[in-house]
Amino acid sequence: MVGTKRQQAIRKALRALAPGIPFGDAEAVLTLAGRPAMKALPPGTALWLALASHVRHVHTDYDQLLAEGYERDAARFFVAEPSDDVLAGWGCQRSVLDGEMLEEGAPGA
Repeated sequence: MVGTKRQQAIRKALRALAPGIPFGDAEAVLTLAGRPAMKALPPGTALWLALASHVRHVHTDYDQLLAEGYERDAARFFVAEPSDDVLAGWGCQRSVLDGEMLEEGAPGA
């Protein structure tokens, strides 16, 4: 496998967490998880935050809700179920509805 041990761990975590993720989405998530702001986090945590952020911004109306004036937490609330639907479609057993995506100060807002 090519890349640093951290990059390898993040790729492995993605394959385990969302085995059906399309290639283009996987590449975007891996890029987000590899950002400098994520380096202080364990690979699995960085991957989850990147995955949740990618789904929220790319596969839901989150950015549109923000542009309409919704507060960040309210917008996240309204896109939690659609986010989970996307994740479930990729074979992900984890849910953003458990509140982990809503934590303050997490990179990948």
